[in-house]
Amino acid sequence: MAIKKIVVLDTGKEWGGGTNSLIELLKRVDKRLFSFTAVFYANYKHGANSDIKTELEKLGVKFICLARPKATKPAKAKKELMRAILSLSPGLKKKFLFNQDFKERIMPLSKLIAETLDAEKAALLYMNNQPSSNLEGFFAAKAAGVACVQHARVEITPTPFEAKTVNENAAKVICVSNGVLESLVKGGVSRALCTVVHNGIDPSLKPLRDAIDIRKKYSIPDDAFLIGTAGSLIKRKRVGLLLEAMSGLKKDTGAYCLIAGEGPEEGNLKKMAVSLGLAKRVIFTGFSTDAISLINAMDVFVLASETEGLPRVILEAMLMSKPCVAFGITGPTELITNNVTGMVLERQNSGALLAALIKLKQNPAIGKQMGTSARARVTLEFSIDKYVEGVTKVLCGATS
Repeated sequence: MAIKKIVVLDTGKEWGGGTNSLIELLKRVDKRLFSFTAVFYANYKHGANSDIKTELEKLGVKFICLARPKATKPAKAKKELMRAILSLSPGLKKKFLFNQDFKERIMPLSKLIAETLDAEKAALLYMNNQPSSNLEGFFAAKAAGVACVQHARVEITPTPFEAKTVNENAAKVICVSNGVLESLVKGGVSRALCTVVHNGIDPSLKPLRDAIDIRKKYSIPDDAFLIGTAGSLIKRKRVGLLLEAMSGLKKDTGAYCLIAGEGPEEGNLKKMAVSLGLAKRVIFTGFSTDAISLINAMDVFVLASETEGLPRVILEAMLMSKPCVAFGITGPTELITNNVTGMVLERQNSGALLAALIKLKQNPAIGKQMGTSARARVTLEFSIDKYVEGVTKVLCGATS
C-alpha cells in the first residue's frame, strides 16, 4: 500500500491543548500509512527554547509557514469607515466585516494552501482547529481536488455559511466530544459527517519534577491547600472567577493558588490578584513545557472556562489523581463524573466555585478518593491509543 501524503493545516496563534493533541497524534500515527507536511501561519514558541517548527521537525514532519496577507492602507481605511457607518446596525456590520475578511484574507490564503496541496501531492487536507477558523482550508481542498477532514476541538455553533461550507466540502468531521458534535449539528452541519473521537492521554506520562520541589520553588508550604489551573490566559478561560473564589478564602492563610500559563489576560489577572489582596498567595508561573509537574503539586485542579471541547488539561489532572472542579459545560461534563472523580458545578459563578473548594479543603479524604477514581477512569476510557486509533480510522476512510 502506498503511503498517503497528508497536509495538516493549523491556524492557531499559540501553543495550546489542540497543539499537544496534534503532536501526540503525529508521534504515534503509523508512518507506513501516512507522511505529513504541516502548514501554520506562525512559528509560535514552545517555552523559551523551542517552537512548533522545531517540535514537528523532530517528528520528521515538514513545516511550512504561510504568511497571512496584509490589508492595504485603503482597505483598512474603508473597513474603519464602514465600522463607524454601520455601528448602529450590528447585523449589517458583521456581514460587511465577514465579506471583507473573505475577500482579503480567506480566499488569498485558500489559493496559497491549494498551491501547497498540489506541490506536496497531497491526498488529504487535515485541519486542526474548527470550521470557522478553517474556511480557507475547505476552499483550498476543493480547488486542489483533494479530500479534507476537519478536527473540531472547541464547541461552536457554526453560521449557516460555515455549516454549508462543511457539508459541501468535508469528507468527515472529527469531534473531540459529544457536546462539540451536537453544537455543530445544531448549527446545520450534517450529523452523518460527524464522528466523536475523544482526546486521549498517555497513561505512562509522569511529572518531571516532584511536587515537593514545585512547592519549594514557589515558596508554598508543604501542608498548604493548593488550588490551581493551567492553560492559555484568555477571556473564555475565566480565570478571574478562580481569583474571586480565592478571595473568599482570604482569611485562610493555608490556601494558595497556582496559575500556569500565559496569554493576553495575564496582566489584568495579576492586577486583579493584587486588588483582591491575593498577591502573596496567587502565583503566576508563566508558560511551562512541564505543566503536568505543576498540576501534580496541586490538591485540586480548577477549570472555570466558558466554552471548551474536551480539555486535555483535565485529562492531565485526572491522570495525576487530582479532583477536578469545573462548570457544567461541554467537555468537563463528559470527563468528570460529578462527586465521583470531581465536581461539576451547575451555577457558573465564583460563589459555586468557592463552595466546592471549601468542601474539598474541609474533607481531604473526599478529594483523595475523587483523585483515585479520576486516574482509574482516565486510564481506562481516555487512553492515547484509543485517540490515535480513532483518528487513524477516519484518515484511512477519507484517503481510500
